[in-house]
Formats: sequence, structure tokens, C-alpha cells
Amino acid sequence: MGARGGIWPAVYARMHWILLGLAALLPAVDLLLPPEFRLADLVRPIFIFAVLGMGLNIVTGFTGLLNLGVAAFMAIGAYTYAIATCDIYPFQLGFWTALPLTIAVGAAAGIILGLPTIRLKGDYLAIVTMGFGEMVQDSLKNLDVITKGTQGINPLPSPTLFGYVFKPETPLPWYYLFLALLAVVVLLTRNLERSRIGRTWASIREDELAATCMGINSMKAKLLAFAIGASFCSMAGGLWGAYLGSSGEPGNYDFQISIIALCIVIVGGMGSVSGVLLGAFVMIGFNAILLTKLTAFLAQHGWTSSDNVFTSPSNWKYMMFGLALILMMRFKPEGLLPSRRVKAELHEYDKDVPRQAGGATT
Repeated sequence: MGARGGIWPAVYARMHWILLGLAALLPAVDLLLPPEFRLADLVRPIFIFAVLGMGLNIVTGFTGLLNLGVAAFMAIGAYTYAIATCDIYPFQLGFWTALPLTIAVGAAAGIILGLPTIRLKGDYLAIVTMGFGEMVQDSLKNLDVITKGTQGINPLPSPTLFGYVFKPETPLPWYYLFLALLAVVVLLTRNLERSRIGRTWASIREDELAATCMGINSMKAKLLAFAIGASFCSMAGGLWGAYLGSSGEPGNYDFQISIIALCIVIVGGMGSVSGVLLGAFVMIGFNAILLTKLTAFLAQHGWTSSDNVFTSPSNWKYMMFGLALILMMRFKPEGLLPSRRVKAELHEYDKDVPRQAGGATT
């Protein structure tokens, strides 16, 4: 037991690298499977939404600020990347130049949102960020001179690396490109979490008043969290645009995207880098892999009908997302791979609740 107790914490602390390593081996395993069971091509959106979840995790998981507007930053990233790369605009930048620009624009948007709202807390902040998401979506629709309105901006050029062009018909290079970029985001997030600013965010999440009394500038720390979180979300938008070869229409970045990102963080584990990776695989994998395969299976056997909405598995997904949140809050509120700090906080809370409810004990 002692040996196992000593090994497991070390494994748990490196779980994010284990998950990324398993993802790197998936294409090799795919070669051994029949074509109908291969998954690697369907995993690419999971990597993109994992980057989105990392951005939200910095704001909500590390700092404790409920942000319901991450879809807006993803849209800003997608359209920034599209304007920077599409040949109908004068810039026509390459992937490796446009992506840092996309990240910078996302960080600036996070600062613009954070400056007037940083003093808000809880439900008030959630409502403001949700309203920001709706404003961005409507603005993208109405600025059709720049954004092409509801048509979206397309086509976008494929990325290149050392002269190699990433072609849509060869998904494997795309797979490892997105996986490598996700690994960079994970490395940056882990370093932030263990840094002085990460401990500052944790202190603000646990007790902002006490942190302020200890000399921490909570406004500056929260603004930095907004900027970094928004930059990661904007990066996810840029990768999504590169993946689709189009910015997509503004309606693709609605409130549901923000809810999916929140589900990823909550199901995986608030404040946990490994949890966000697992949450993305569970939530987006359910949508992009399980429902896709199930739909194809039902259609192959003639069990689907356009006249009956209940026979289409894609119509169940948001009900399943909601059910997953309810079950997680009931049976495992800390998430599937919780942060040890958050898990300890919930454990202390659970011990205090009966004592408070029962009054004085003898």
C-alpha cells in the first residue's frame, strides 16, 4: 500500500502528459482497426475545444470568475485569423504569423472586457460576459462589409510547415499539428499554475478579501487572468478557422459554445489541467465520435427517420450534456480528475456543513 500510495500521486501529477501521450499513440492504434472503427480523424475537434477549455479554466478554475462569454473570444479569434489569412483581404499572412496575431487580439479583447467588469462577482459577472458574447455575435453579423455577415469568410489557406502544405484530404498531419499546439498550451498553463501568479489566482478564488489584505492587487491579477484566458480562447478560434478552412458564420459561436466549454471544465475538474483534457475528450468525444458513429450505425440499419426527431442521436446531445452536469454535481462535484487543491476545499466544506446544520455539538 505504501508503494502504491507513493506512485499514484506522481502519476496523478503527470496525468496531463499521460493523456497527451495516449493521444499521440492513437493514430498508430487506428491502423490496426477496421476503417469504420478508426477515431483519429474525429479527435481533431477535441484538441481545439481542449484549448478553449484551458482558457476558461484559467478564468473560472484558477481565479474563480464565472465567465459565460468564451464563445465571443473564440469568434474573435476565428474572424481575426480569417481576415489575416484570406486572400480577399490585403494582409494575406501565413498560419504561423496569423496565429500569434490572433492570440494578441484575443488578449486585447479580454482586457477590454475586463476593465469595466473586473469588480463584478458571481452572477453579475456571468450575466455581463454572457451579454458580451451576444454583442460580439450580433456585431459580426452586422459588420458584413468586413466580416461578410452570415456567409462567413472563406476559403482560408492551409497552414504550411517547412514547405509542407497541410491538405484537407490528409488528416494525420493536422492531427499532430493540433496535438503539438495543445501540448504547448498545457505546458504554459501548468507553468502558470505553479508560478507566483498562479498562487495569486488561487488565493483570490479562495478568499479575495483575505488576499487583498495580504497585499495582493486582485484587480490586476484578475485582469491578467481575463487576458490570458481570452488569448487561449482566441487561439482555439483561430485553429477552428484553420480546421474548417472558413471562419464559419457568427451563429456558430453562440451561447451553446460557452456552455460546452463550461461543461468541459466542470466535468473534468475545476482548476485541473488534466481534468480539462479529460473533460474535452468526454464531452466533445461524445458529440464528435460517439454520436457520429451511432448515427451512421442507425442509418446503416434503417433505424433513423427524418420525420421522427427521437431517432436522430444528434438531437439528444444537449439533454445528455445537461444530464452529465446534474450527475457530476450530485455524485462527483470536484470533477473526474480534480485539482488537489479544489478537492481539499470541497472536502473541508463537506466536513463543515453537518456541523453548521446541526448547531453546537457536544
